[in-house]
Amino acid sequence: MAAEPEEKLDLDELETESLDELEPLTAPTAWEPPTEKPGEVAKRVVTDAEAGWRLDIFLASKFPQYSRVLIRKAIQAENGVDVDGIHGKPSFRLKPGSVVSFRLVEPPRESPIPEDIPLDVLYEDDDMAVINKPADMVVHPSRGHWSGTLVGALAHRFAGQLSSNRGPARPGIVHRLDRDTSGAIIVAKNDVAHANLAALFEEKRIQKEYFAITLGGFNGDREVVDQPIGHHPKFRTRMAIAPDDPEAKPAQTFFEIVERFRGFSTVRCLPKTGRTHQIRVHLGFLGCPILCDKLYGGRASITRDEIAGVFDRSVGGKGDDAPEVPPILARQALHARKITFEHPTTGKLMTVEAPLPADMQATLDALREFRALK
Repeated sequence: MAAEPEEKLDLDELETESLDELEPLTAPTAWEPPTEKPGEVAKRVVTDAEAGWRLDIFLASKFPQYSRVLIRKAIQAENGVDVDGIHGKPSFRLKPGSVVSFRLVEPPRESPIPEDIPLDVLYEDDDMAVINKPADMVVHPSRGHWSGTLVGALAHRFAGQLSSNRGPARPGIVHRLDRDTSGAIIVAKNDVAHANLAALFEEKRIQKEYFAITLGGFNGDREVVDQPIGHHPKFRTRMAIAPDDPEAKPAQTFFEIVERFRGFSTVRCLPKTGRTHQIRVHLGFLGCPILCDKLYGGRASITRDEIAGVFDRSVGGKGDDAPEVPPILARQALHARKITFEHPTTGKLMTVEAPLPADMQATLDALREFRALK
């Protein structure tokens, strides 16, 4: 297969397991629209706490109404952004006391359009909710995914009851899941709760547990992967283990085998950090990629027949004209099964669990039926 041409990563096309690195959580204060208007220059001073931040990350935290891609374009444009009067790159590291000047542009989109999409609400109170996000749902609108998003569904379900800390385009969003990863995701219903939840994420006091079905398995019952993750050097939508990349971020994941089958395993995954595609990349590193992960696992779907070991549909007199068998699973077998956190208002320790979705449960049932170890 010919390699794709090198291309800069479009962060709006990626979904992350957390916002810990790509979009650092802002200080626990409510986001307020800038007083400057589009076309005017907004100036912001770098604090001691923000020293060492990348220029694009700094601007993303100050102006969350703009996407990272739009901010990068502004930085790269002539007379768009400067630091102490000097034009810099998106990766430029800031010093305390520096003045960043940003000529504001008109945001391409404002608030999301509410859509009447059913939501599986696992928990809800006046401050927050936990949603069981289905697979094939992007968290917030981005290029090519302007409708059918979790944000659109939230805007309809919780009209006027979502936090605004991350700007008008991402009401209530505290963290994210990949498009095809299902499971528990926290939503903030007011700015104070959002700020408190953001602080918990920043301090790594929220524990997320994932359940994965993998091709093969690793030796032993448990494994810890401590390998940095960075952008893939050739494929723009992929991440990769990148020990020699100075911009790669440290990443650690604990894995535990739950069940073993012939050719497959189920794995409990506890990420200690929140890098883009972290669990998927680390399981690939162990040699047991997630089942039906088309980006890292080499195939996009699997049928019950394939799990059972039936590959010739003509067997049993069905013939070549037999109807095509629909897949039992057609997305990466990764589910955010459990999330444990301190309630943002009461401080009470809570655990919310998302039941295994039907496609992964059916796959697990088929593995137990046809692939059980004797």
